Amino acid sequence: MANRAVGNRTVGRDSYTNLPRHSLIVCATLVQNPANLGGLCRTTEAFRLESLVLADRAIAQTTAFKNLSASTHHWQPFTICPIESLLDWLTQQQRLGYSLIALHTSSKAIPLTQFTYPRQSVLILGQELTGIPSSVLELCNQAVMIPQFGLVESLNVQTAGAIAIYEYVKQHSV
Repeated sequence: MANRAVGNRTVGRDSYTNLPRHSLIVCATLVQNPANLGGLCRTTEAFRLESLVLADRAIAQTTAFKNLSASTHHWQPFTICPIESLLDWLTQQQRLGYSLIALHTSSKAIPLTQFTYPRQSVLILGQELTGIPSSVLELCNQAVMIPQFGLVESLNVQTAGAIAIYEYVKQHSV
């Protein structure tokens, strides 16, 4: 990376890693598609989020992940949390002061357009097709959904994640 314009200043490779990050963690432990995860990596890095949580570091080495991440995997911090450790990890994040926000379609979910993110938040994304298990939903402080108007009832997880991330960043600029 050569010098890069960030906001109203130019930074180099060494100082880039020291710039502040948004206090949003994107928990993609349940997401299994490497292309979706690569796209999420690109989004989380573009908005300088605290961490992207993956079930396994090896997925970040796949060709599909690398192709969509467009080298952002070199800059975006990862946290590794296997699926079997997810409930314990989420509980630990709550103890650290993070609010757990499920991106989930349900009758109890608040429309994203009406939701105010706590500054320290963990955005939990569901598995493709099956969503977020009830055991995880029960731990969450809140569920949010993206209002939709078409016949299809859901968005691709990477697309939905990007929309929810943008709303957080809009509310909490660094």
